[in-house]
Formats: sequence, structure tokens, C-alpha cells
Amino acid sequence: MSVVLDNRHSLLPGRFEFLMGLYAENYHRLARLFAPQQLAPGRYVSDVGDGLDVHLHVQECHPYTLELELTYDFVDAHTGQRAPSAQLRMYTDAHVAEALHCHPGRHLWQVLGPFSPAHTVFQHRLRMNGFLSRWLEYLAEQGHSIGTLEPQPGQSESGGLV
Repeated sequence: MSVVLDNRHSLLPGRFEFLMGLYAENYHRLARLFAPQQLAPGRYVSDVGDGLDVHLHVQECHPYTLELELTYDFVDAHTGQRAPSAQLRMYTDAHVAEALHCHPGRHLWQVLGPFSPAHTVFQHRLRMNGFLSRWLEYLAEQGHSIGTLEPQPGQSESGGLV
């Protein structure tokens, strides 16, 4: 048998490496799309005229991390909050971004339970971050960008570019 077939697992990334690659891809997509690392904390809206405004809330900026929320202007009839919604953390030093949770107002432990098996948590992280990757790609295809991003009306003067 060939060396390639005998050693096929060495050619394919492991699940953890795949997830870390997805985090890196999400960082670069998000940085190209909205450049949140250049924004001051505040709320921003991207309107490309299709009726699907995107909201970006830069919640906190720390020396090496950003806390963000990305959502559409849809309101979920069940929760009364915007959906879809993703709570994100960008690590500017490591160039990775992860979706912390994609359920409005709920943390990972609330969705999966307090003592979920590691495999369940890992699978959930893969799904959330795969969703984020596809969503960011879709937003770019629709024309959303840093050029379409404006401070949300009623935002204070400090809510602009740094």
C-alpha cells in the first residue's frame, strides 16, 4: 500500500487544528469586512439597501481582545431580541476570532447545560464558528463593508473611528 494511504491521518488536520483554522479564517473575514479593531466602542449599522441592516456592537476594547455582537435587524418573535445574533471575541494578537454563542442572551453553558461532555462542547463550537464563517462570507457578497458601516443614529460622538 502507498505511504499516502497508510498515513492518511497525517495529511488531514485534526479536529482541534480545524477549529483553530476556522477561528483564524473568521478573524481575517471579520477584519476585512468591518475592521472592528479600528472602531471605538459603540453601535454601528451597515445598510446596503436590501432591507437587511447588519448591526455591529463593539462592546469592549482591551489591549489584545475585542468583545463584539453581530446581528441583523430581525426581531425573534419568541425572545424579542435580534436574530441571528453572534457574540464574538477577537484576539488581535493571535489573529483569531471565535463565536462565543449564537443564541441571544444565552451563554454556552445555558444552551448545552452546566456539565456537558467535551465532545458536545467541541461540536457546538464547530457549528457556531462554521455558521459565523458562512455568515461573514455572505455579508461580504451582499456588499457589507467598513465603507457601509455607520455609527448608529443617536450614538455619541465617541462612537466613531479611533
